[in-house]
Amino acid sequence: MSTMTETKLQAPALSEPHPTLHVYNTLSKKKEPFRTVEPGKVSIYLCGPTVYDKAHIGHMVGPVIFDCIKRYLRYCGYEVTWVVNITDVDDKLIKKANERGITMLEVAEENIADYNFNLQALGVDTIDHFPRATDCMDEIIELIDSLVEQGFAYESQGDVYFEVSKDRGYGKLSNRNVEQMQGEGGETAVLKRGPADFALWKTAKPGEPSWESPWGKGRPGWHIECSAMSRKLLGETFDIHGGGLDLVFPHHENEIAQSECCHSKPMVTYWAHNGLLRASSAAGKVGGRGEREGEVASATGEEAVSGKMSRSKGAGGLAQLIERQGGERIRFFLLRTHYRSTVLFNEPAIEEAGSGLDGFYRLFKRYARITGKDFYELVAPLTREEGEINADSNPVLAAATNCRKKFLTAMDDDFNTGGAIGELFELAKIINKHCDDSQLEGTGQQDTPAIATLERSLITLKELTSILGLFGSAVAKPQTEGEGALLGEVMQLVIDLRAESRAKKNFATADAIRDGVGPIGIVLEDRAGGTEWSGGGADALEAVMRLLIELRQTARATKDFATSDAIRDRLAALGVTLEDRAGGTEWTKA
Repeated sequence: MSTMTETKLQAPALSEPHPTLHVYNTLSKKKEPFRTVEPGKVSIYLCGPTVYDKAHIGHMVGPVIFDCIKRYLRYCGYEVTWVVNITDVDDKLIKKANERGITMLEVAEENIADYNFNLQALGVDTIDHFPRATDCMDEIIELIDSLVEQGFAYESQGDVYFEVSKDRGYGKLSNRNVEQMQGEGGETAVLKRGPADFALWKTAKPGEPSWESPWGKGRPGWHIECSAMSRKLLGETFDIHGGGLDLVFPHHENEIAQSECCHSKPMVTYWAHNGLLRASSAAGKVGGRGEREGEVASATGEEAVSGKMSRSKGAGGLAQLIERQGGERIRFFLLRTHYRSTVLFNEPAIEEAGSGLDGFYRLFKRYARITGKDFYELVAPLTREEGEINADSNPVLAAATNCRKKFLTAMDDDFNTGGAIGELFELAKIINKHCDDSQLEGTGQQDTPAIATLERSLITLKELTSILGLFGSAVAKPQTEGEGALLGEVMQLVIDLRAESRAKKNFATADAIRDGVGPIGIVLEDRAGGTEWSGGGADALEAVMRLLIELRQTARATKDFATSDAIRDRLAALGVTLEDRAGGTEWTKA
């Protein structure tokens, strides 16, 4: 009969704590001062995808969050190594390969390429290592063999299982006990000593990919892969292990059991779990509760896990979503909520996040008009120390300093990107007010000190947004090329109609245009050189066309035939035909 073993862990001496940074630890269920295994260095491991199909937006939550975490830790002066693994051998990959009549490797390569494309589109570019399970088979077998030799694992008809009853600490991450666990069932149940025991090695089935091992041909279980890959690249004890809330049990619980029983050391100092993405039909105000669910998610909340968005629940088409919305908009949507909260996903919410971004884009254009310079070419400080502002008696820089302080305070509080983003909006508001008060687009164009204040404030904005991985380069509108061109032409028609209506004192039409573009997410800005527009989501073209059709119908109803004919004729010049039918007016593009 098996007896439970007390694994005495010899924890390494940690560095002195960071003076301000605190990180929530799923293991302790509290925020802790941030200390590292090696002074000045941080090691991070994030569970990556099982590449049996194309990525969906849920696969991007962890990478976007930890890309931001790495950026902030580097900003705080740490040297950071970040590993994201690729599971490229799995039952689902084998099934997909058989269904399509191709090899498991071909399935994996196709979906790894898709995953990498999506990471790039969302600005995730700080990952250092992408180990694949199939490239680490020697390390996996070595780790399993060590567990067998130490008595924590056993062979059974070519399979190898971890014996959960041998680990007294099992369940400490998820707050479960062995009696609550069933483990793998089915045909493997008769091969196991205990129902909660889990597979480290699976004997090969006919026609499946396999590798030689001391227990015969087979392939690894899922959990052992991460223990082996993290040890290979980060060591037996490392700083941060990340993943979705759904991985707390069984995956991360089993990782802890394998690694700590093998090494007699803590596997990880901080376990950091992000909330899951959940489909929702409700859109909410940017920064509000429309895309949140309660406060920060419980690290063991089974209800949150059961409601997560997955491919089986309709998630998918990430590449198409990126094409419609743009990567920066999706990244911003994911970061505006605290990483431990459940994110309520729907496309209108992403479009509303885009409306928030548009305010920053308009500020960047304003800076270009005032100075002739490009915001994206500003050189931002790379560390906390470099970014300190000498405000002296300058009230604008003093206000910017205060925003920066609050931003960093939010990030120091368990990487609270949602709170930090709120300070970005406040800083943009301060900068715009400075432009207005100093009349930098009017009589203050030659006010050198005021322009210097503008530029220094924008450098601070660039410094802080770079931590979040935002505004690294100019972003194109997310419509397809043809839609984007037509939207630009139609919007010029809208602007011309509004100007002509105001000139004729037809304020009803002018006001209808102004009021009509707002709900579409489009902003009109009147300036000395004319009116400019910005914003608009994936459906902006259709919405603007419906607005023009409504304006034409109103003009005809009020016998303003000059306006109704102008709309029809100007659209015709753009290749757009209006067809009046019993059910309403439809439009087509030649």
